[in-house]
Amino acid sequence: MRRDHRPYFVKKAYLRFQAAYARHFIKPRFDSLGDDFYFIHPWNIEVFGSPITIGKCANILTTRENKVRLTVWPEQKGKGRIAIGDYSLICPGVRISSADSISIGDNCMIAGSAYITDSDWHGIYDRVWSVGYTAPITIEENVWIGDGAVICKGVTIGQNSIVGIRSVVKQSIPANCIAVGNPAKVVKELDTKQPLRKRSDWYADPAALSKDIDNIDQEYLQGNTLLKWLRTMFFPKPTD
Repeated sequence: MRRDHRPYFVKKAYLRFQAAYARHFIKPRFDSLGDDFYFIHPWNIEVFGSPITIGKCANILTTRENKVRLTVWPEQKGKGRIAIGDYSLICPGVRISSADSISIGDNCMIAGSAYITDSDWHGIYDRVWSVGYTAPITIEENVWIGDGAVICKGVTIGQNSIVGIRSVVKQSIPANCIAVGNPAKVVKELDTKQPLRKRSDWYADPAALSKDIDNIDQEYLQGNTLLKWLRTMFFPKPTD
């Protein structure tokens, strides 16, 4: 398909169903989930263990092939937690697994198939029962983690920093820089004099943002009819 052929009312009905599913089936799996969350295909979100918390205005995007998995699996009582701040963006295929502690600040963006884990999940010598070495992870505010990156145990990533695609972070990254590679190394420092727009700026007025997006949908889907949409579903043409 070259475009979305759904009529506006069909898309609105689908979005309402999606939101209702997230409220009924997904929200109760979190110890805390803030207001104004938006989950795409929420049936592909897997949440296991406790405590797992996410702040307000969270966006989680999934696909059938790329689920989002948030898992707490501690070896010791009182260990294991995932705490994600406000205005987060989590893309398809992301896995976050904790046996110790993972803290992710406000305005963080985690691109597709990134993996964040505070444990080795097996001991070097005991590969049966032990979860191996663990150490807490701290990802500070407004960090952007690139596609397929791996964040290993015991690291801190400073605020505003960017981790490049498929990088492996084994040591802490300072604030306001770009780090790439395996192991990830700083290749550039950000100009702190430049203004930074954050996701919290985008969400300054959630109701107005929702209305703006709805207006875009109405304009983009204008002229789509139910019959034409059904025809493209069952009898597609190369020009569809």
